[in-house]
Amino acid sequence: MANPIDADPNRQRETPAQRDGNAQQRDTPAAFFRGNPAPDARTGMHPIALRRAFADHLHYSRARESMSATPFDRYVALALSARDRLVDRWTKTQHTYYEQDVKRGYYLSAEFLLGRALVANLQALDIYDSYKTVLGELGLDLDELVEQEPDAGLGNGGLGRLAACFLDSMATIGLPTYGYGIRYEFGIFEQVIRDGYQVERADEWLRFGNPWEIERPEHAVPVSFGGYTERVPDKRGGFRVVWRHSEQVIGVPFDTPIAGYQSNTVNTLRLWSARAGEEFDFELFNAGDYVHAVHEKNQSEVISKVLYPNDNFDKGKELRLRQEYFFVACSIADIVNRYNRVHPDFSRFAEKNAIQLNDTHPAIAIAELMRVLIDDHLLPWEDAWKQTVGAFGYTNHTLLPEALERWPVALFERLLPRHLEIIYEINRRFLREVMDAHPQDQDRVARMSLIEEGHERHVRMAHLAVVGSHSVNGVAKLHSELVKRDLLRDFYDLWPERFNNKTNGVTFRRWLLACNPALAALVTEKVGPKWVTEFERLRELERHLDDPEFIERIAAVKRANKVALAKVIAQELDINVDPSSIFDVQIKRLHEYKRQLLNALHIVALYLRQKRGEQITPRTFIFGAKAAPGYRQAKLIIKFIHAVAYVVNGDRRHTGLRVAFMPNYRVSLAERIIPAADVSEQISTAGMEASGTGNMKLALNGALTVGTLDGANIEIRDAVGPENFFLFGLTADEVIARRGEHFEGRTAVAADPELREVIELISSGFFSPEYRELFQPLLDRLLGRDEYMMLADFKAYSACQREVEAAYADRQSWLRKSALNIARVGEFSSDRTVREYARDIWGLTPVEIDLGAAMSLV
Repeated sequence: MANPIDADPNRQRETPAQRDGNAQQRDTPAAFFRGNPAPDARTGMHPIALRRAFADHLHYSRARESMSATPFDRYVALALSARDRLVDRWTKTQHTYYEQDVKRGYYLSAEFLLGRALVANLQALDIYDSYKTVLGELGLDLDELVEQEPDAGLGNGGLGRLAACFLDSMATIGLPTYGYGIRYEFGIFEQVIRDGYQVERADEWLRFGNPWEIERPEHAVPVSFGGYTERVPDKRGGFRVVWRHSEQVIGVPFDTPIAGYQSNTVNTLRLWSARAGEEFDFELFNAGDYVHAVHEKNQSEVISKVLYPNDNFDKGKELRLRQEYFFVACSIADIVNRYNRVHPDFSRFAEKNAIQLNDTHPAIAIAELMRVLIDDHLLPWEDAWKQTVGAFGYTNHTLLPEALERWPVALFERLLPRHLEIIYEINRRFLREVMDAHPQDQDRVARMSLIEEGHERHVRMAHLAVVGSHSVNGVAKLHSELVKRDLLRDFYDLWPERFNNKTNGVTFRRWLLACNPALAALVTEKVGPKWVTEFERLRELERHLDDPEFIERIAAVKRANKVALAKVIAQELDINVDPSSIFDVQIKRLHEYKRQLLNALHIVALYLRQKRGEQITPRTFIFGAKAAPGYRQAKLIIKFIHAVAYVVNGDRRHTGLRVAFMPNYRVSLAERIIPAADVSEQISTAGMEASGTGNMKLALNGALTVGTLDGANIEIRDAVGPENFFLFGLTADEVIARRGEHFEGRTAVAADPELREVIELISSGFFSPEYRELFQPLLDRLLGRDEYMMLADFKAYSACQREVEAAYADRQSWLRKSALNIARVGEFSSDRTVREYARDIWGLTPVEIDLGAAMSLV
């Protein structure tokens, strides 16, 4: 691309000597643009304006010139240049929402796993290619600047990544929506591997600041904890309840723009940071008590320090409840304040606001909205409840009992006394409805109560979410059926009209366009560019499946991605892997039900076959996973995978297998792994994975799935065709039956000589010579109840993997299957999912943003 500045006839050209002498001043705006007409550097899209904006920000925002600027300085300058171009759209979007008094949607989530924002925003603005060229002319590499951006540490796994995909889709579709969460200072944690063990370190993703966010201290919200309640006279001659808190924290919002893809819509993600009500006690400081002078500041700010503190201890439980209420209280106050700017009363609150609870973490929002309406705005209970139920929707994301939050009543009473009173009243009225419907069924009443009785009484947050919402949805067809049939059956019997399914999806803009540009370019060449927002167009790729050139180009893209990932593995792990081998990928949160251990057991079986002289297809197993800090069994599985890798990778006589555990799994790492995957391991115990989204991302990039009939696997298999999916394992009903029969893993071992050899090798200490019984806790769980059916499914899994090897040997057939996966997974776009939420639950319609309309800036 020619430099547009060089084409400017008004520009005085430099001699070669002058060019060399002035090279160091290229990033300095005054030097570079002297003699040129001033471009619109703030909002212009022309390369001249982009170049000027970058130079301006490097000089004026970072106070740097080319000799002193670091790569991070240049990244920030580029990010600020992009943000400038979002701001006009951002402010116009918010102005339009107010001007048209639209119904708004609010997505409350404890996690938003955003990843990096730079590429997404440049592509959304349609200036990615322009900036790549402009930076190249300055001797800079855009890819190197992209690497300077840390992943936003705001999530852990699928829950947060789904929320991020939804935000992207909401903005691209043009829905008037907002995200609300916590601005975690240290995120989840940075995973470091030492001697095969996971070690957690603080993820200091905000250490150098975040150029995308804007602090809004003027919208800070006070949040109360503790104290007691009392009844006081109100203005109408009755009584109202007043909460006399004993502690107060300030929630300060930070806004991040969420840009729609090549549209004028820019929505807002508002994240709350905790500050002390009184940050510094001057009297204590003067008295020499320097530690306690900042005690309140430290106590308050810990709320927004870390995502999901270890709740194996009472202090951890208390901090988690504080976190959840903190962000909910801030968000509800913000929603109510925004509504009150336009509406004098609350008779239309549900008509104008849709609030979606992303799992049970924000469920306390139901009690908080009731508190605000009845205590602060003096609504009668019935009116407040009507508006609350009409506004809220609840998405269930798990069938795991331990993930359905239950809080000790004693803790609730101490931290949130008013909310406990409100929950008691909600429960009283609700149970009266249950008893009217089932007068003789006291067991049902006990099962459905919001309060779990027992030695220690608990508040059931999932029950609160169901009772206080007009919609309850699962996230895959099987999951939604299991929610209705098993998890929340009593509630489904009472309110069947509230339950529905919304199968998850992923944004193709990040998970194909951004992370796999070569494949995206090939898709665009074949079906046109509209597939980026019209997912149905991917199906048109099927017309090219019999074109040998197209299939070979698919293969070339995959090969290049595998070579690139092999280099990363070599650099980071010092493991040399063969790009011609099968890249077998399992990347997801570490949990026993996700069965990374089953994968590792199969690797041991392959290693034994190799040692016996059997021919095996070369395979590279790639893992990425973090275990919760307090989840000992999961952390031991990580150690076991590393122990197996140490043996397998160190065997110089048998080189067909390689095992690579990629530490600190995160979005930016997933963006490198997924385009290179041949096989996608989706092997969770049937009936335990709500949906999964990694399965969708990998299939979209041409990986073939090895999976159980679980979560969205079922729908992916239906979409791509059974012949293009490797199925194995027990069904959800068969898992329940095995458990009912008190199945034990040792039964499977006795019936399978290969499995017995694997278990005996582990038990012998072969993988832990310094401590033979290191992995005995894993074996005890497997040989006993085998709760997650790893040994029960091992034989079927092993047979399925032989099918994978045979299929991979037929190169043309494999490539065709890969291309079919890409073509047929269009329905798993998060755009489709969000449109269904908007139509069926939220009642939202897209809003057109006119950038040319008048808007006052003062």
